[in-house]
Amino acid sequence: MTRAARVCGQTLAALVCLALSSLACADVFRPAYLEIRERGGDHYDVLLKVPAQSDARLSIDVVFPEGTVDVEPRRGEFLEDAHVDRWRIERPGGLVDQSIRIAGRAAGVTDVLARVERLDGTSQVESLPAGRASFVVERPLGVMATARTYLVLGIEHILGGIDHLLFVLSLLLIVRGFKPIALTVTSFTLAHSLTLAAATLGFVSVPGPPVEAAIALSIVFVAAEVVRGLRGEPGLTARAPWLVAFVFGLLHGFGFAGALHEVGLPQQAIPVALLTFNVGVEIGQLLFVAAVLAIVAFCARFLTRAPRWGAWVPPYAIGALAMFWVAERIASF
Repeated sequence: MTRAARVCGQTLAALVCLALSSLACADVFRPAYLEIRERGGDHYDVLLKVPAQSDARLSIDVVFPEGTVDVEPRRGEFLEDAHVDRWRIERPGGLVDQSIRIAGRAAGVTDVLARVERLDGTSQVESLPAGRASFVVERPLGVMATARTYLVLGIEHILGGIDHLLFVLSLLLIVRGFKPIALTVTSFTLAHSLTLAAATLGFVSVPGPPVEAAIALSIVFVAAEVVRGLRGEPGLTARAPWLVAFVFGLLHGFGFAGALHEVGLPQQAIPVALLTFNVGVEIGQLLFVAAVLAIVAFCARFLTRAPRWGAWVPPYAIGALAMFWVAERIASF
């Protein structure tokens, strides 16, 4: 691959990350969260967590099927960057096979993660993208249905996790060749699998906000390593990318665990859910790596010229965005 082609690939990668950054900076696109917990006697506890800015919440609400009544009034409060409502409902005959709808002006512009927790310890998890406004409460799921649900959640989480993807992209701007890339990705996978499992199963507990800030700092570090390489001063990442990927992978695993904690695990199938969620994360990660390498291969084949300054755009764009995240996340402590 020629140097010009490599630069072209990096420039295209920069355009991609800049386009994604516009989504990452838009807080309004944070997902809402609906939890419905069965209590017996056709009673359910409801929790609705909606993104908020200052003291204004997004206009999102939940509409239950006909015959549903509130047996306890709503209790609402602002918590950090969200507004949380809690209340209890009753519906004769229960909610199984009934449709639950998400309503409100903002329901079409932000995702909603819905979770139904049953008395037997099983659960149903639904990811409702913008535009899909309802779901049907299902009967208890089998093992295969649980595996499929958490596999999809893992893929969706990594592909929507811009910070994790930018970390991987930064590594790809340094590492060359199939074998080094495979070793680096494997090290990252092994590391975040360890901490994801440890944190999810309760063996390790780490506060979320500092972890998120540290993840952003890890991106800054690797972006700076890219710049060092362009200056002819290869750093630690260039010499031992697998080591850097493993160390920071441990950190990113805590971030994945935080996302999984929001969803929760079905008590009757914790190993299956944890394994398939992690597999989903890996599938999404590999899809991203394949897409980046395909762009580079396309440039190498069809484009031969690129501006010299193009190679500097990706690390500075990634580093600037990551520093913004560092400041934003530290401010939220």
